[in-house]
Amino acid sequence: MRVLVIKGSDLGDLVCALPVLDYLKQASSGIEIDWIVEEPLRQILEGNPLLSALHTVRTKAWRESPFAAGTRQELAALRETLRERSYDLVFDLQGDLKSGVIGKLSGSADRIGFEKCDLQASVNAMFTTRRIPMRRQDYHVTDRYLRLVSVPFARNFREMQLASAVQTSPEDDSNAEALLATLSDGLVFLFQCGASWQTKLWSDESWTALGRAVLESFPEASILFPWSDPAEKEAVTGITAGIGRGARVIERYTLKGLAALLKKVDLVVGGDAGPLHLAAAVGTPTVSFYRASDARRSGPRGERHVVIQSPMHCARCLRNRCDKDLQCRDTVKVESVLAGVEKLLACPS
Repeated sequence: MRVLVIKGSDLGDLVCALPVLDYLKQASSGIEIDWIVEEPLRQILEGNPLLSALHTVRTKAWRESPFAAGTRQELAALRETLRERSYDLVFDLQGDLKSGVIGKLSGSADRIGFEKCDLQASVNAMFTTRRIPMRRQDYHVTDRYLRLVSVPFARNFREMQLASAVQTSPEDDSNAEALLATLSDGLVFLFQCGASWQTKLWSDESWTALGRAVLESFPEASILFPWSDPAEKEAVTGITAGIGRGARVIERYTLKGLAALLKKVDLVVGGDAGPLHLAAAVGTPTVSFYRASDARRSGPRGERHVVIQSPMHCARCLRNRCDKDLQCRDTVKVESVLAGVEKLLACPS
């Protein structure tokens, strides 16, 4: 059997979908799994031994220039490549217009997706041939992905031990080790301050206060601050200056380079952002906070993770901007995040 999984973005959701690979391999002996991913996120899946083929797409460029010759050529080439693979099943985990079109391009007669009420874009239902209803217990995003792919195999994913894996190269691992070798002998924290939505951020003052509190509790510790764009770099530079000795802005890493580093740090703190979920996927303990998004729906699960939900009455609103944003940020208390850090570090690994 050969199947195609369509899950192109975003980083956090892509990482949450990784257990699908392990499920499919366990559920069907000899299965071949191909995956569609957006070009900027390909490194999350490159080198994964559970994959037979990885197809990259550039849907943002296609949307910006839908009638360009290059767009038509890329779509034609994708259609030819997918049809040559002759998929028995296509699983559309993305649930939007672009994934629906890609599924149709595959030529597969059996395209499985979500019901209309569970879709990012209801138009996606026009492109799937089977739509799977979610159960009440399928609240977490990973469980929703697993429910969708499990139906054809009639094997309960809740009774299985499923893993996530992100492959890193020896060079990536060596670079991470080289950075750690420049730090003190204490614990190494990574603070993920950036996020894709304004309503997933925390105040610079809170990050600074948390950094100072962590270093007061763990004087030999180091706190690393990654960044993804110039504005984020400027923000974390200000935060590290406020914290002082022990805090460091690191260089910009590739996704695989960041994954290698996340494997080696002791604990990651952040909001609902892709690198935070990547840390959980590679086995690093995390403390995370949620404001516009829902901790129960997307937060890392298990004893090695602490999730904190804003108590504001309108939390979980899924709005990327809000006139109450600053008030909402203040509902996530430094003391609560620090308590999560201390709780995890007090527990044996």
